[in-house]
Amino acid sequence: MDFSFDPATQELLAQARAFVDDRVLPAEPQLDAELAATPDRWDVRPVVRRLQHQARAEGLWNLFLPGEAGAGLSNVSYAPIAEATGWSPRLAPAAFNCAAPDTGNMEVLAEFGTPAQQERWLAPLLRADIRSAFCMTEPDVASSDATNIGTRIRRDGDHYVITGRKWWSTGAMNPDAAIFIVMGKTDPDAARHRRQSMILVPRDTPGVRVVRPLTVFGYDDRDHGGHAEIAFDDVRVPAANLIAGEGDGFAIAQARLGPGRIHHCMRALGTGERALALMTERARTRTAFGGPLADQGVVREWAAEARVQLEALRLLVLKTAWLMDTVGNRRAMTEIQAIKVAVPRAVLQIVDRAIQLHGGAGVSGDTPLAELYAGVRSLRIADGPDEVHLSSLGRSQLRAGATP
Repeated sequence: MDFSFDPATQELLAQARAFVDDRVLPAEPQLDAELAATPDRWDVRPVVRRLQHQARAEGLWNLFLPGEAGAGLSNVSYAPIAEATGWSPRLAPAAFNCAAPDTGNMEVLAEFGTPAQQERWLAPLLRADIRSAFCMTEPDVASSDATNIGTRIRRDGDHYVITGRKWWSTGAMNPDAAIFIVMGKTDPDAARHRRQSMILVPRDTPGVRVVRPLTVFGYDDRDHGGHAEIAFDDVRVPAANLIAGEGDGFAIAQARLGPGRIHHCMRALGTGERALALMTERARTRTAFGGPLADQGVVREWAAEARVQLEALRLLVLKTAWLMDTVGNRRAMTEIQAIKVAVPRAVLQIVDRAIQLHGGAGVSGDTPLAELYAGVRSLRIADGPDEVHLSSLGRSQLRAGATP
């Protein structure tokens, strides 16, 4: 069994790693300075634009998107590159134009959008001229069950009228988020998974109201455009803004969330590697009880367990990527669910132990660890909580029985 990457992927990976090491990581303090200097703004900061210009010039652009619209990479080829960006989740994905939620929205438009929708919205997203938001989760229902969605999308002649409230719409605080993909019910009486549709709602449409920003463990994620609660009050858009057809919303959501889940896991592995690197440096240089922390047995166990977890889960992520490439997302669902549970859990433990090893510094803003923890912890809820994936995975296993 060959786990090596083809020469083109190896070359691109070396290039991406060098870009992250030489340009992105050193730019993190500049991002902090720019955010501190303009605390009331949510737009993309100059340091991000500079990195985007450099990355695009070097061909490190839209690598997540297969086919003609993107770089044409397979999921297997993209996996190590996405992991490299996970070393700096605040900057690297955005620098490569591979940041959520734009990635998922571009995938939706590329796969399901009409030529007119692609020209109007996909093309500027691919250039990073605009940003976008995905409006699915709602504050008034348990959104872990997407069929609960209450936002109404009602046909009225040549238009649809949208009424409802969304939250955790990542990126929507950024005024450059010019387009929202909104999921809602077009036919409450249809079959359970045929009630929902998705529709494109321009930000400046009358009735769209960004209510407030939300925080994650106190972080406003201003560098990502924040997370917004949004009200849609009788918002009227042309019927041509519907994506695919009425009742296709649930299927589109599943097609969107599969790649999104594996991308989160790919990047999380990189976050785990950075946390382990910070743990290693701290253990080597910090002295306590007469010797370096690296001499403490518990610290060695933490380092060993982190290495085992990262190596094992990387292989499972690559297997999942290979299945998505060869048999499709639907047949890879078991593995997608498995990594969505296992990777954030393991990486969260690694980051937590790195924080513990750093003591007070670990929970402060002097290291990236506290913010990395907040980001990884949210992955256990985003794109479906652990419990939903475990329930589905367990049901499939018990139905199928043990297989050799």
